[in-house]
Amino acid sequence: MTQPPSQQPPQGGFGAPQEPQGTPQPSQPPTPPQMPPAPPQTPPAGAPQTPPAQPGYGYPQAPGAQPGYGYPQAPGQAAPGPYAQQPGPYGAPSGPYAQQPGPYGQQPGPYGQQPGYGYPQQQYPGAPAPGGSGGGPFKGKPAVVIGAALAALLVVGGGIFLLTSGDDDKKDPVAKTSGAPVDPSESAEVDQGDGKGDGREVNDDLNAGRKDGEAKVLWLTKNDVDLPRNGKDVYGPWIVGDTIVKGMYRSVNGYSVADGKQKWSLPLPADMCAAPGNPTADGKIVIGVMNGTTEKADCADLQMIDLNTGKAGWKTSVKKNGTWDLMSDIGLAISGDTVTVGRTSNSNAYRVSDGKELFGNPSGNCKPFAFAGGPKLIAATSCRTDDVNNPQHQIQEIDPTTGKAKWSYQPKRGWEVEKVYSVNPLVVSLTQREEKKWGILALKENGTLRSQLISDKGDNPSVDCGSDFAIFGEKLEGCSGIAADANTFYMMTEDDTSGSGRTNKVIAFDLNTGKTKWKSAAPAERTMKPLRMEGGNVLVYLEPSYDKGGAIATIAPTGGAPKVLLQHPDSTTRIENFFSSKIVYAGGRSFIVSDRVSASNDEEEKEQTTMMAFGK
Repeated sequence: MTQPPSQQPPQGGFGAPQEPQGTPQPSQPPTPPQMPPAPPQTPPAGAPQTPPAQPGYGYPQAPGAQPGYGYPQAPGQAAPGPYAQQPGPYGAPSGPYAQQPGPYGQQPGPYGQQPGYGYPQQQYPGAPAPGGSGGGPFKGKPAVVIGAALAALLVVGGGIFLLTSGDDDKKDPVAKTSGAPVDPSESAEVDQGDGKGDGREVNDDLNAGRKDGEAKVLWLTKNDVDLPRNGKDVYGPWIVGDTIVKGMYRSVNGYSVADGKQKWSLPLPADMCAAPGNPTADGKIVIGVMNGTTEKADCADLQMIDLNTGKAGWKTSVKKNGTWDLMSDIGLAISGDTVTVGRTSNSNAYRVSDGKELFGNPSGNCKPFAFAGGPKLIAATSCRTDDVNNPQHQIQEIDPTTGKAKWSYQPKRGWEVEKVYSVNPLVVSLTQREEKKWGILALKENGTLRSQLISDKGDNPSVDCGSDFAIFGEKLEGCSGIAADANTFYMMTEDDTSGSGRTNKVIAFDLNTGKTKWKSAAPAERTMKPLRMEGGNVLVYLEPSYDKGGAIATIAPTGGAPKVLLQHPDSTTRIENFFSSKIVYAGGRSFIVSDRVSASNDEEEKEQTTMMAFGK
């Protein structure tokens, strides 16, 4: 049920954020924190055991420790209980977020904290293990459950607050031990019609069963890399000119968009471990590479690559900023000619063109820990406070050349920045972990509150933020199932399985009011997800069903039924229905790219479909 924003939200009430108090002003450093309380109680049965206490308040613990409250979480991390298997994106707090004064203010504090000051914590027990999950962390999951028996809905100051049950029966895939890793081959295998290795007859033509009006299968590639145990995540894809690029394990490879043939391959000395969501305008990118091949290696080496040619450019190692600057996980983002390297309580930025370091941590009590790039550079910042269980985060627009904050927006204490869904217009999700509340807010150009999105009762909004998993780092960008234009934010809903088949809707939210403008239902027994804007329309992917091929379609900015642009063949729906994938549409072609490769044995691993392209 939609209600208009309240001008004077009540105090307290499930920790609801306060209404902003005008444009933020610089704040005074808070009182130095006191010694934190004793470590938390023993985690639930079956959860990883917490390691011995470490020095430092908020200090990162070894795997199995509980993460710091206020500590930046990774897309796979979750709060205890019902949220244990749900990462943060649209499991973030919805609600009016009080605009507190000051661009700088608090350091993340620990869940399961250990004595000491300033030491970030590790992943919360029960958080999902690395690996793909069908359709991403929220696809097919009750990210937002509204109902008398499952959720309590509290509207305060124009925001929506949800207490959810969020239980999830889906499990991440577990891959068994593979053979010893080897270097990638020079050319990926391309299947252009015989269907070999994809559960079809060797001489079967993938286009043999194509109907009138259906697109052709242009090409298909299979994995040609012998991967280590549990497989590896795929980074990308990025399309630059006539080349589609992806990275995995110890190589980055470019393929022709027309026929899928490998155009170039760049070997890496160690595992690829991080990548930004987008390259520069001229096709340059900076990726993270492990600084060794042992278990002690960190994701601390940066490698610039020209995606047009596959040529390696500058390489540098990120210097640790103090003893406890842990770089086991970093988040990379590119804006203009700047690439940022975010991690807990530390950050650096380099010029993409020549590798020159531009800036590091700012002075003051607040430190950026994650960034989102694109037309603007947005930072999530954590500030030092006197209460580890009541964190203080900020959202900032950063000058990509100097690192200085142009403005700062400060949510109410206890609310953490989780994801940036859109940089321009700026749409951000937050979460209140202690009370399992979430919310989405839109900010104006000057960093003041524009609106808080209000979901109608019965709508269960959802996002797909992939299978990225990190312990000490956070990636703000990279979610799909969403799109935005100047005045509207588009979001898919959770799948509805109450009928004869799964289906869902796309909801359009007015960014000026936060209210629902319209809803567009997917075709019967089909689901769809927004990809981006295309010519003023919402570009969506109609996902394949057991007997129907997927399709690329558009929804008008005024709503209505989706209009199909490219219908994939029904005859190849089983191949198209990857376990976990990313979908890209460019130049009239659609590309489906597996976002993780793993299998139970070497033979199956080498037969995994990795990319599939459709066109007319």
